[in-house]
Amino acid sequence: MKYVVVDYLWYRRKVKGAYTDSLGFDVIDEWGRMIPDPGRWPSSRGGKGFTEVARKVHSMGLKFGIHVMRGISTQAVNANTPILDITKGSAYEESGRQWHAKDIGLTDRLCTWMPHGFMSVNTKLGAGRAFLRSLYQQYADWGVDFVKNDCVFGDDLNIDEISFVSEVLKEINRPILYSLSPGTSVTPTMAKDVSGLVNMYRITGDDWDSWGDVTAHFDVARDFSASNMIGAKGLLGKSWPDLDMLPFGWLTDPGSNEGPHRYCNLNVDEQRSQMTLWSMVKSPLMFGGDMRKLDEITFNLITNPILLEINSFSSNNMEFPHITGGKPVHLSKQGVQSNSVADVKASETHFLGLSSCKDSKSKGWSIKAIDDDLEQVCWEGNSRSKPHAPFCLYKRRPLSASDEDTMHTLQNQGKFHLHATDTMEFCLHASPKQKLTSKEFKRGSFSPCRWEANQMWELNHNGTLVNSYSGLCASLNTIKANAGSGGIRSWIATGRKGEIYLAFFNLNSEKNVITAKVSDLATVLPGKILNDASCTGTEVWSGKNYGLIKNQCQ
Repeated sequence: MKYVVVDYLWYRRKVKGAYTDSLGFDVIDEWGRMIPDPGRWPSSRGGKGFTEVARKVHSMGLKFGIHVMRGISTQAVNANTPILDITKGSAYEESGRQWHAKDIGLTDRLCTWMPHGFMSVNTKLGAGRAFLRSLYQQYADWGVDFVKNDCVFGDDLNIDEISFVSEVLKEINRPILYSLSPGTSVTPTMAKDVSGLVNMYRITGDDWDSWGDVTAHFDVARDFSASNMIGAKGLLGKSWPDLDMLPFGWLTDPGSNEGPHRYCNLNVDEQRSQMTLWSMVKSPLMFGGDMRKLDEITFNLITNPILLEINSFSSNNMEFPHITGGKPVHLSKQGVQSNSVADVKASETHFLGLSSCKDSKSKGWSIKAIDDDLEQVCWEGNSRSKPHAPFCLYKRRPLSASDEDTMHTLQNQGKFHLHATDTMEFCLHASPKQKLTSKEFKRGSFSPCRWEANQMWELNHNGTLVNSYSGLCASLNTIKANAGSGGIRSWIATGRKGEIYLAFFNLNSEKNVITAKVSDLATVLPGKILNDASCTGTEVWSGKNYGLIKNQCQ
């Protein structure tokens, strides 16, 4: 299926002062639900929403999708709009009263990257469930076939909303593909909690047209393939790890409200590498460029028939480790020099991240008493790989400043703030915006102390440190940072007619020769015996026929 998806902020008026995290510029209906800005979407007037747009897209043989945010908008909560009961077509009533937006909005669970825009809904309340049900029924009435639900996954995990929306989509009388975003800090363990509830879910942060963004996907893709997450059981079908969009062709800049105005920064070889990896991984392919200015190179890139065949119908997709790399060659003032890939040195760094509390690596926190009134929460880890010095944060119970905080006090029994020092001014917050090394973490990931859920922590008896915003656990992880090039990689898959697809990736800036033995292909392919086998080979991008290959592919 081919989907056309309208990205975020389709409900926001494009006027002076409006930006990603602005407040007061959104268009909402009487029930607090987002509707397309009529100034930008004239066909939405008269309560039609995206109905006319969806009809036009469907007439072209395509499916229609929209980007939506978590829970309810801050604008609706501030306006305290009533909640629609779709079973009665009137305001939701329970316990002898009408319910409104302020009753269901969780002001301590704001979207961390759009805190003025949206917050979570209390799905434990009938009114909260009624709001979400009315929201997604409205999308179905518009003719929507795809929803990308943002700020509910990764470090923003909101398993309650994901679970309930999944239930609602099962009940709606039209199939709607359910996608989750963003994907910061996602691990296979975390994904297994949601894969059966959705159809696709982001496993990385935003992907843009830089080579660093592309290479960052290789390890993540390998881990999800090894965990058998590709094509696992999903909502009314299957689910797929999503590597994010393909930023090819005519683009705008990240975060820009204008454009498109520039061409993709990746060169042709880098774009081919990205398209090849996305296809071998069977990631959903979402083109992020301007279709009105689609040049021949970009068109041929995203419509390559063999890669689309691999993406749709291949199996046994995995990283192939049995490859050999020659010596990359580069030029210097003295002439030609060669450096072995094996000469690249690696250094270790530690960073604080969030992951599923089921991950064993999240267990390793303990209390260290300083005096009668002061304690520290310290990371000891659960392996031999530890920082050279212990990593500790100061633990303090949040103080109630007024009677208005009584509710927060009751909700956060047993939870505490964490500080870099023994003062009470700045509290650690679980921001999904970036992973900070332990050195940077002590300087940076703190903000003025509030009752926000992302500043509230709880230490469990099993040594996990849980964040109240997402329910994820903190851990101090060790990674090896290459001081030099990115190395060489390879992926393998089998076709529905018996083909074997083998992709070589040179992540170095210099040219390299990568080789694999035909006999080694059988080590990862079930039922294949290739000890004395030979095959014919064709290179996908150039179409070059390599003829009979007896022993080695390169």
